[in-house]
Amino acid sequence: MTASDRPATGTGPIMWGGRFGQPPDPLMWDYTVDRSDRRLLIYDLRGSRAHLDMLVARGVLGAELGARLREGIDRVDREAEAGAFVFLDSDEDVHSAVERRLRELVGAEAGALHTARSRNDQIALDLRLYMRDEVAAIVEGLVALVRVLADLADVQAETIVPAFTHLQQAQPISFGHQLLAHAWGLIRDRGRFLDLAKRIDESPLGAGAGGGSSVPIDPEVTAESLGFAATFANSVDAVASRDIACELAFCCARSMVGLSRLAEEIVLWSSAEFGWVTLSDTMSTGSSALPQKKNPDPAELARGRAASVIGDLTTLLTLEKGLPLSYARDLQEDKRALFHAVDTLRATAGIFTEMLATAGFHPPSPRPETSALDLAEALIRRGVPFRTAHEAVGLLLSRLGAEGRSLDQALASDLEAAHPRFLPADLELIDPAASAARRSSPGGGSPASVREQIAELRNQL
Repeated sequence: MTASDRPATGTGPIMWGGRFGQPPDPLMWDYTVDRSDRRLLIYDLRGSRAHLDMLVARGVLGAELGARLREGIDRVDREAEAGAFVFLDSDEDVHSAVERRLRELVGAEAGALHTARSRNDQIALDLRLYMRDEVAAIVEGLVALVRVLADLADVQAETIVPAFTHLQQAQPISFGHQLLAHAWGLIRDRGRFLDLAKRIDESPLGAGAGGGSSVPIDPEVTAESLGFAATFANSVDAVASRDIACELAFCCARSMVGLSRLAEEIVLWSSAEFGWVTLSDTMSTGSSALPQKKNPDPAELARGRAASVIGDLTTLLTLEKGLPLSYARDLQEDKRALFHAVDTLRATAGIFTEMLATAGFHPPSPRPETSALDLAEALIRRGVPFRTAHEAVGLLLSRLGAEGRSLDQALASDLEAAHPRFLPADLELIDPAASAARRSSPGGGSPASVREQIAELRNQL
C-alpha cells in the first residue's frame, strides 16, 4: 500500500482509513481481499452513473460537480470497455478500485459519489445487474441447445431404438423421442430461469449500509434508470439476503444435473458396446497410450462438473444460513461460487450444442423382445386381465429362451401354447418398428408423437 492510497487523516485504505492509526497487516490484507468481484466492474460503473444522476437531480450534489464526476465515470467506463482499466493490489474490491481511479481523474471530490451509498448496497446491486445479464445469456444458450435437439429429433423421428428401464431394453420408441426427453427437461430449466428473472428485477440501491439514508435520495429513480421493475421494500433485507444468488445457483445445478444425464447417455452411446453415436474428431480426445481410443471427454467432464456446481449451491446455502442481519463479511464468499456455477453451465450448454450438432447417430434396432408388451396388450383387447396376459407372455419368453430362440422366432403354435386367445396374426406385433408406431397415446414414443412434440417445442421457442 503506497502513500497515495491513504487519506490525509489516516494510514488505512482510502474508503475507511480515517479510523485507523496503522495500515493493515499484509497478511490480514491478503486474507481478506477477494479479487473475484473485478468482473463486476461494468456493473459497478453502471450503478455509480445512475446513483450520481439521482444525487444531482435531487440537489444533493451540484450540477458542476456532477458533470465532472460523470466525465470521470465515462472515462473509467471507456477504460473498462477497452480492457485498459488497471486494478492495483491496494484495491480492496471493485468499488474501491473505481473510487480510487475517479480520485486520480477528478481529485478528492470523487468521494462525493459515495454519498448515501454503501458498499453493502453497491455489491447487492452489482450482483443483480450481473445476474440479470447472465440469466438472459443462459436462457439463450439453453434455447440453442433445445433447437439442436429438436432438429436431431426431426432427422431421427423414424429411427427406432429401445427405451431403457434399469438399463435394460424395455420398449421400442423413436430415437427422436429419447432426444426430446432431454429437450423438454431443458424447457423446464428455461422456465425456472425466466421465473427467477422476475425476482432479480428489484433494485437494492439506496438501502445503504442497511438502514437507508437521511439524505433525500430517491431509490425509485435509480431503479428506473437501471431498468429495474421495482425497488426494495426493506433496506436490511436488501443488503442482507442472497436468496436470489442461491436460487440462480440452484437453477444452474438443476440444469447441470439434466445435462449430466445427457452426458451419461452420450458416454454410453459412444461406446463400442452401444455403438449409437460417433462424436466428431473436433469434439473428442485421444489416449496417450492406446491408439484406438476416441474418448467422449467433453461429456465426461460435464458429468463431473455437475458435481462442482451442486457444491456451489451448497456453499451459498451454507454461507447464508447462520448470518445475523444485515451484512457480514461472510457474504464476500458468495461471488466465487455464483460465478463458477454460471460459467460452468454456460460453457456446458455451449459444448453440448456443438457436440450434438456435429455427431453422427447410427443406433441399432431394438431386440425383438421389446415388443413383448404389444403381445400382452393384444390379449387385453380380447378381455384378458392384464396380469394374466403379462404372465402368459412371460411364460412364452421363458420357453423360447430355454430353447435358444428369440421372440421374432416364435411360431403360431408357441403363441397358442402360451394362451388360447392368441391369434396367428399376433406374430406381426413383434416387429419393433410397428410397435413404436403403435405408441399413439398422448406424449408416447411414436414417430407421429415426435413430430407433434417438435412442433410444440418450436412454437414455445
